[in-house]
Amino acid sequence: MTTAYKWQFAPRFRRNAFGWKSDTPIQRIKEALVEIKAVAKREPELAAEGAVLFLERLAPAIEQVDSSSGRVGSAVNRAIETLVPIIAKANVSRAVREKWLERLFEAIQEDAMPFLEYLEEFWGELCATPETAAKWAEYLSPTLTTIWDHCARTGEYGYSRSTTPCLSALYAAGRHEELVALITKSEYRHKSWHNRVWGAKALAAAGKGAEAIRYAEDSKGLNAPLTAIAAFCEGVLLNAGLAEEAYARYAVTATYATTNLATFKAIVKKYSNKPKETILRDLVASQPGNEGKWFAAAKDAGLFELAIELANRSPSDPRTLIRAARDYAVERPQFSLAAGMTALRGIANGWGYDITGIDVLDAYAAVMAAAGAAGMDEGAVKADVRALSKNSGGGDFVGRVLGRQLAD
Repeated sequence: MTTAYKWQFAPRFRRNAFGWKSDTPIQRIKEALVEIKAVAKREPELAAEGAVLFLERLAPAIEQVDSSSGRVGSAVNRAIETLVPIIAKANVSRAVREKWLERLFEAIQEDAMPFLEYLEEFWGELCATPETAAKWAEYLSPTLTTIWDHCARTGEYGYSRSTTPCLSALYAAGRHEELVALITKSEYRHKSWHNRVWGAKALAAAGKGAEAIRYAEDSKGLNAPLTAIAAFCEGVLLNAGLAEEAYARYAVTATYATTNLATFKAIVKKYSNKPKETILRDLVASQPGNEGKWFAAAKDAGLFELAIELANRSPSDPRTLIRAARDYAVERPQFSLAAGMTALRGIANGWGYDITGIDVLDAYAAVMAAAGAAGMDEGAVKADVRALSKNSGGGDFVGRVLGRQLAD
C-alpha cells in the first residue's frame, strides 16, 4: 500500500467545492467511484485508502448542495455501498485499519447534514475482524450507557452519533446478549426499530428465529417502519426455508417499490415457485378500490383477461391502456380492443390527468386497428364507441373529438 498515487478525485472534493445544484456533484461522485474501482483491480489496498480519503472528503464538499430531491443522498448511499466492501476486504495491518476507522469516525462526527449516516450501519463490517469490532464496542458503549441511564433517570432525551456504529460493532463482535441489553437501555421513552433491528439480527444470528421475529414485531408502534420490520421477519423465515409462511405473513407488507409493476416483479422474484396470478390477486386484494392500478402488472405477467377485469373494476390510467391497445393490436387483437374500449370509457368518465383529444384519437385508432386484425365488422365497433360516448357521464367530450370518425 506504499504505492504513490495521485487521486484525480481528491482536488475536486475540497470543502464547499459545489454549489446548490446537484448534477455536477453527482457526476463527480460517479467519476470517483470509477477511479477507485479501477485501482481496486490492480491494488486493492491502495483502492481502500482512496475509498477512505473519498468518504472523509465527501460530506464537506457537498454540504451546500440542495438535497431536497433525494438525488444527492441516493448517490452518496450508492457510493457507500460500493466502497465499504473495498475497505472491509483490504488486507492491511491492524494499525492501518485502526487509522482508517479513526478517520471515518471523525468524518461521521463532523458531518452535519448528515450525508454519511448510512455509513454508520456498516461499522462492524468496516472493522473486518471480531477483535477490532470488540475494541470499538468497548470504546463506544460506555458513553451510550451513560447517556441512556441519565435519560432514564431525568426523562430527558439523549442522542449520539455513536449509537449505530456501537450497535453494529457489538453485532460484528458476536456480543449478542450485551447488544440486546444495551438496546433495552435506549428504550426509556419508546422502542425504536433503528436500534432494535440490531437486536433482532443478533437473535436471528444466534439461531433464535422465532424469538427474533417476536422481537421485531414488538418494535411496531407510532411511526415505526412497518415495511422494514416485515422485510426483516420475511427474511428470517426465508432463510429458515419457510417460504410458504413467509409469503402468507409478510410478502405483501414487506415489499414496496416505486410502481405497482415493480412491486409485483419483486415478489415474483422472491417467490418464483408461487403462481404469478396468485401473487397478483393477493396484491390487488391488499389495496381495495385500486384494482385498475394493477393493470400493467397483469399485462406484463401475460394475464390479459385479468388485466382487463382489473381495468374495469376501478379507474386505470387511460394512457397506459392506450399503449397496451396499440402494442397488442396485431398480436392479441381481442385484448387490444378491450383495452382501447376501456380507455375510451375511462376518458368519458373522467379518468386520467390532462387528457386531450389526441389521447381520444390514439385510443380510437388502436381500437379500429385491433378490430381490423380480429376481422371484426368496423361498423359494429363504431356503433359500440357511439354507445359508449352516449352512455358515459363525460361522453360528450369523446363524441365531439370522434365526431367525424363516427359519422362515417
